[in-house]
Amino acid sequence: MKRSWIVLVVALCLAFGLRALLLIDATALWSDELYSVGKSFQPSFGSLLAMLREDTHPPAYYGLLWLWGHLVGQTPVSLRLLSWLAYLAGGLVMVRQAMALGQSGTRARVGAVAALLVFCSPYPIRFAIEGKSYALLVLLLALSWWWRRSVRPMAYGAVAGLAGLTHFYGLFLVLAAAAWDGRQRRWTLAAAALIGALPALAWMVYAANYLFSDRAGSWIGAPDYALLEETLARGLGLWPLPKLGLILLLLVVLRRWGGLHRVPWPTWNLLDRSGLIPCLLMVLGVVAVSFLKPMAFSRYFVVLLPAVVPVVAVQIGALELNRLGRGCALLVLGLMLISWWGPGFSELEAGVGGVREQDQFRLISQRTSGLEERYSPRPRLFNLSDRMEAAMGRIPVPSSPWGGKADLKRRLQVADQPQQLWLASSGPPQAMKRKLKPLQSQLEQAGFRCESQANDLTHAWLLRCRSESKGRSE
Repeated sequence: MKRSWIVLVVALCLAFGLRALLLIDATALWSDELYSVGKSFQPSFGSLLAMLREDTHPPAYYGLLWLWGHLVGQTPVSLRLLSWLAYLAGGLVMVRQAMALGQSGTRARVGAVAALLVFCSPYPIRFAIEGKSYALLVLLLALSWWWRRSVRPMAYGAVAGLAGLTHFYGLFLVLAAAAWDGRQRRWTLAAAALIGALPALAWMVYAANYLFSDRAGSWIGAPDYALLEETLARGLGLWPLPKLGLILLLLVVLRRWGGLHRVPWPTWNLLDRSGLIPCLLMVLGVVAVSFLKPMAFSRYFVVLLPAVVPVVAVQIGALELNRLGRGCALLVLGLMLISWWGPGFSELEAGVGGVREQDQFRLISQRTSGLEERYSPRPRLFNLSDRMEAAMGRIPVPSSPWGGKADLKRRLQVADQPQQLWLASSGPPQAMKRKLKPLQSQLEQAGFRCESQANDLTHAWLLRCRSESKGRSE
């Protein structure tokens, strides 16, 4: 591969990675990221473990985030920076894995394709600066498949164990790999994976009361076509089905005029050594179980990246095309990169009102800075948002916290009632207003009149509620 092409690929990867880094504070922390703050930015590690016993995820990421926060500071930027560093490290491991799996003479091309996929495609970009465990999980699984291919059972078992303790999809993959390697009579690798799975299995026992209750994963629906479409959209970006059609059209052109004599299928050895077979077994198992207990969620399938990317890169890198075929392939690749540079970053950019995953907590924190008597159906998230905004120096430290429905009820029962209160919420518009309505009704029954103060916000509601008695006396 020519040096100029290598320089171009490196430049493109740097451009995507740096753009993600520059967007690290462009949007407000959304609810799941604020929950990460609430879980990990604890004063003690014991407090963290006690809280995680009532959570859907195992403790490794939150424990690392707790240590990271004590080392570099507990801010929105430090929260997301940990994911960005994991995104970089995981990408480098996947590139090296793809090159190791490629045939001699094609490894430079394979590495270039893998680099574009891991640093520029929508799935890794989407989670590159999110304060959640996905980027770290991808890094750990990439290391797991690396050590498994290298037949280094101790390193493989240790990293696989960390992956299982980072997310339960990591545990499912480790168990699927153990079952597959046992089937192939690779007893050492199977034993290493099973031993590595023990800490996550022990955590499941520790948190069983929550994990096996109806509350765990209650937001996940049963598998349907939308799950497939959303997963494809995360992997291919905007308009995934037309893009698949474009790729199929490219293959037809390459077969007829591009010098591609046949479409090569990945070898069994490649599927095995890359870890893709255990991944497919895990997907089948998760989808089957999800018809009984839903657990198939599109963002969780990011765990497939460390196995899928090297296989795709090896297959593309091994293509022998004529001049027309190479030109057509580069054209399609260029169109894909253009679509990834634009819409691929749409969920990371501030946009209108800084909306991220239908949340606008930051703007409410800023607009209510210095106010007293603030209440919300989501008080914990607003208190965490205030804490992060104060850590960034955008607002002063609040003198009083947000209260919830019970706090508002107690406040209205005292003799010295306030003359003015504030109600707020953030989230999907219909759900947000439905949850805020009981608090508004509570105030109206107590003689308050509420007026909207944030008509410009699309995913947040802010009401100023004033006592009618005060208005009449004035």
